Amino acid sequence: MTIKIFKPTTPSRRGMTGYTFDEITKDTPERSLIVLRKAHAGRNNYGRITVRHQGGGHRQYIRIVDFKRKKLGIPAKVSAIEYDPNRTARLALLVYVDGEKSYIIAPLGLKVGDIVTSGPNSEIRPGNSLPISNIPVGTMVHNIELREGKGAQLVRSAGTSAQLLGKEGDYAQVRMPSGEVRLIRQKCYATIGQVGNSEHSNVKLGKAGRKRRMGIRPTVRGTAMSPRDHPHGGGEGRQPTGMPGPKSPWGKPTRGYKTRRNKRTTQFIVRRRNAGNR
Repeated sequence: MTIKIFKPTTPSRRGMTGYTFDEITKDTPERSLIVLRKAHAGRNNYGRITVRHQGGGHRQYIRIVDFKRKKLGIPAKVSAIEYDPNRTARLALLVYVDGEKSYIIAPLGLKVGDIVTSGPNSEIRPGNSLPISNIPVGTMVHNIELREGKGAQLVRSAGTSAQLLGKEGDYAQVRMPSGEVRLIRQKCYATIGQVGNSEHSNVKLGKAGRKRRMGIRPTVRGTAMSPRDHPHGGGEGRQPTGMPGPKSPWGKPTRGYKTRRNKRTTQFIVRRRNAGNR
């Protein structure tokens, strides 16, 4: 995929970039594999905003992606590469020999007409899903399970990949895109290759309207608010955030503050991405 650069016909066009969509081969999604996405604008079942800066945006359909790859040993042909508005990666539409269709995240290099399979006896080829125990050390993988049979949870965004570093006992050491080295059970499945659409990080939206169509509302600086709305607000002119440091709208520290509370899984982390924030 290549990045499209727009001519500066307006101020918002200057510096704006987008997709060429060269790899997309099918414009409309498979009707049997979509569900209408219901918008909640960041509100919970009480109607209170629990996730800020969400709302509006274009109407979207959720593509039902097969993260479990349970059709073991059954080959499937890639019939199309499609766009998914809900994720940064592209989707590959698979048609199995028994006629069933499903979506998977399209890895880099996967083309229409390729054959992919899942199972312990699959080849080491992009798009094939195997247990980690059957994958050679050093292989780049994505769509990694954390629990056997639960489905892929790790390394699913555009351009990302993890590397299998070693195996010992029931666990394997996998280096994540963040640099963290983590222990994952060898029975868990992973997909060979790197996630496609690797140029996604180079796209510049260029104007606020593109952000709003994505369902993202504006973010206002705390210093621009009143003191009743934010700890940084108020004062004559711009003020420093004060001691002991910047805070969230609810007074919690927002920088240098340890947010990890999941001690149960700490034993599976061999090396953290940020060694100073344990």
